[in-house]
Amino acid sequence: MGHITGFTLHWYKQLFSNESILSALYYTITIAVIASVVSTIFGTITAIGIYKMNNKPKKILLNINYLPVLNTEIVTGIAIMSLFAFFKMDFGFRTMLISHIMFCVPYVILSVLPKLRQLPENIEEAALDLGATPWYAIRKVIIPQIKPGIISGFLMAFTMSIDDFVISFFNTGNGVSNLSIEIYGMARRGIKPEINALSTLMFTTVLILIILANRKDSIIRNTVNRSEID
Repeated sequence: MGHITGFTLHWYKQLFSNESILSALYYTITIAVIASVVSTIFGTITAIGIYKMNNKPKKILLNINYLPVLNTEIVTGIAIMSLFAFFKMDFGFRTMLISHIMFCVPYVILSVLPKLRQLPENIEEAALDLGATPWYAIRKVIIPQIKPGIISGFLMAFTMSIDDFVISFFNTGNGVSNLSIEIYGMARRGIKPEINALSTLMFTTVLILIILANRKDSIIRNTVNRSEID
């Protein structure tokens, strides 16, 4: 897209003085964090409820849950937009946040359900027989066992929310824009180098997090191996 004449930090300086990009980044991160947390809570509770159902109601709810996943994003986005219009809601931060929660919940459910199926049979009944209340059994026995699925669902919801454009485009309002919408608007006028600087920072941040996570897992494995040897 241009000729490289050298290295400079000028565009990083321009990035931190560009209010529109910083505002879009703020809304992107804020909505992604809130949507992923709320959808993880709702999705985990729903997955536990579906897991305890009989076969026929379970199949019906699972088929309904597949609809947002299998549908194209534009169909889901227009459907949610129509729902907001039916209830005469003002489009803005609230509608974008609710729409992100709505399409993230199914992915959390699909991440948690396999872990629930791997649980030993009657594990909850065993906890109840030992004096635990139903809520205590879920909180102290079930949730720790399915924690990897919950974390996977949270990360998937966070990634889907940050990456989304179509659903955000149809359900946003004046003054509220995320990075995908901001970049789409810039594409028609020409992508500015500030976006490249922001992409570099985001890529570096994710890379550092991955390295730290792998480093932590390596330390844990080495500790476990040493304890087994001892």
